[in-house]
Amino acid sequence: MIWSEINKEETLKLIKMQVSAYASNLVLTLKFNYAMAHYQKLLRISTTGKSLYNITPKIEAIVSESGVETGLCTLFLRHTSASLLIQENADPDVLKDLANFMAKLVPESAQYIHDAEGADDMPAHIRTALTHTSENIPINRGHLVLGTWQGIYIWEHRQHSHTRELVVHISA
Repeated sequence: MIWSEINKEETLKLIKMQVSAYASNLVLTLKFNYAMAHYQKLLRISTTGKSLYNITPKIEAIVSESGVETGLCTLFLRHTSASLLIQENADPDVLKDLANFMAKLVPESAQYIHDAEGADDMPAHIRTALTHTSENIPINRGHLVLGTWQGIYIWEHRQHSHTRELVVHISA
């Protein structure tokens, strides 16, 4: 090959790279320059003491109400002594085993420095720290994309009744 042919090939490669980069930027611009739809609701869930509360139907209803077909549902529990959990919804023994395991892992009988709100308060904080206060679940065709046996639970870690606040944020 002579020098001018190499120069032509390199020039063509450079032009192709620039066109490709321009096309990539154009696609990115199109993908990110549209207005995202948001829908948000605050749920107040009453608990009657330490237990797992299935809230899946309430969340599904909010997703349906939002009208979003494809997106993401973000859940955020505004507390430090209760948590969110995605877990099996078919066999209640799974939930009992989880509760028994957590009770052994974080006993209420231990001596904690923080006990101003009762013997169950600090263990509740530890249990929340070991689990989650938020979850993200995809939405497809207007429904949460959960597995066949998955449900969404608020896990109340305190002995007494509480009203828990859950922010449901849906993005499309």
